[in-house]
Amino acid sequence: MGLVTRAGLAAAIAAAQVGLAYRFALAYRARAGYPRRFPPTMSPADLGLPYETLAVPSGGVDLPAWFIPAGSGQPGPGVVLVHGWESARDRTLPLALFLHAAGFHCLTIDIRCHGANPAETMPLTAGEFGLDALAAFQALLTRPEVTSGAILGHSMGAIGALLAGAADPRVAAVVATSAPGDPYRLTRQTFRLARLPIPDPIAYPLAWLTTHVYLRPRRHVVADISATAAVARYAGPILLIHGDDDDVVPVGHLSRLAAAARRSRAGDPDAAPVETLVIAGGQHSWLYEDARYRAEVARFLAAHLEGSIAPLHAASLAAATPCERVPAAEERLSAVDELPGGFRTLVRVALPGATKRVEIDALATADEPGLG
Repeated sequence: MGLVTRAGLAAAIAAAQVGLAYRFALAYRARAGYPRRFPPTMSPADLGLPYETLAVPSGGVDLPAWFIPAGSGQPGPGVVLVHGWESARDRTLPLALFLHAAGFHCLTIDIRCHGANPAETMPLTAGEFGLDALAAFQALLTRPEVTSGAILGHSMGAIGALLAGAADPRVAAVVATSAPGDPYRLTRQTFRLARLPIPDPIAYPLAWLTTHVYLRPRRHVVADISATAAVARYAGPILLIHGDDDDVVPVGHLSRLAAAARRSRAGDPDAAPVETLVIAGGQHSWLYEDARYRAEVARFLAAHLEGSIAPLHAASLAAATPCERVPAAEERLSAVDELPGGFRTLVRVALPGATKRVEIDALATADEPGLG
């Protein structure tokens, strides 16, 4: 075989590999980009909480929301609650329960393409979580009862909270629970969750390509939707929380976020604090069942939102308020399903139809946490 023939063969093999990788990225987007929607199955009234139903406008979508006033509705601080992937606003009610007890007004929404919202035609990204979290925060500040506001988000909702904080200097504090550090690592982690047999030397460049292909329909760039970039841009107080037994978004993501936040504030003696809390034995979801989580969140928010309840007293009230997970199927990442059309079928990316969007609303659900 001549040198020209060998070179041509090598080029053909390389082109085939790139083509297969691109088909993989398209198939990933088709399967992972469209969350299953679970409308709320309970309301704040089921937990004895007063509430008002409202709609929050966000980028042409009216997001279903609940406003839960604290006390008798007197002026005081408020907190936006942002759920995670394939979740809904009723999943945040345990958070609202202890925050209400600690004197905080709460506003919780269904992120677009989640809960009671209709499906979307383009894949959903962290950028939309940020856009909707920001809209909810702006709606919170229009309430006459609210004197200052913070945002608390879980997982993808935590990315949304950080993005919103970076976009609006009025965000007085951010609590990010179980937050993924950046889109590349999040994509690589979904490969692991699906137990796809992709070795690291291939998986990391494949995650890079897949992430860029995933973001293209909404014209996002990675830096604009990265939690690591957002946490460096946000200048306010930050509390990062993770469970050390989180097998969905490993606890190492917290360390990366904390390091990025602290680097951005290095040398500024007046910089707002960056706090971290690791819950021993904590998983990806349901950390609010731990009294220490409740106490630290309430203390942190009371310290930086300057309400009428002192931080230590708020911590005591929150810790004393039992919180249990909502009795329904918890969120999970549909992309890792073993069901037909699930992420594990990505090993068949060379087959016809692999890159078509999968209608996942009809797929079965399971009671386990995912990238919520």
